[in-house]
Amino acid sequence: MTRPDSLPPWRPLLRGAREREGRSPQSRWLQLATVAPDGTPRVRTLVFRGWAQGAVLDLLTDSRSSKVAELEHQPAVELCWLLPRARCQFRLRGQLQSLQPEVEQRERERHWMVLTPGGRALWGWPPPGEPLDRQAAFPQELAEDTPMPDPFKLLRIVLEQVELLELADHPHRRRRWRADAGWSEDALNP
Repeated sequence: MTRPDSLPPWRPLLRGAREREGRSPQSRWLQLATVAPDGTPRVRTLVFRGWAQGAVLDLLTDSRSSKVAELEHQPAVELCWLLPRARCQFRLRGQLQSLQPEVEQRERERHWMVLTPGGRALWGWPPPGEPLDRQAAFPQELAEDTPMPDPFKLLRIVLEQVELLELADHPHRRRRWRADAGWSEDALNP
């Protein structure tokens, strides 16, 4: 079994695919699939915020959003990272990691400090999913000295399986890596 901080073999492939996207903001967008408490699926797009370890990634969300309750109910997730210029799709399966409170606070502060004022603004908005109040403030920016708000939530995902579907050639190419197999590669039918 590989160490959590070692670089899995699929990471350079993902980095290369993201680099082929150029400066497109969508190279940082991935879709998070969760299960609601009633058993129905949910999917939404989040922004990749970085790697905590070799196969552990960070996302940020508003703790007032429904995805947080969904993850408390069922911490297993799947992420889909479609990179159209690279003509590939990464499917990342894993679990939400629980962090010690002091580690979580430190990591939240670190992420808060690197956000742009426009990126911070989302956490100054009214609670997501509630009825629209046309009088509510939706700031475009929050200054660098703005204290980190309580709803600023870190989602740290420990990946257990990664699939890569490459769409460039005929037939398509599909591969899978699993943490419990030391990230060894399996070729799959597309």
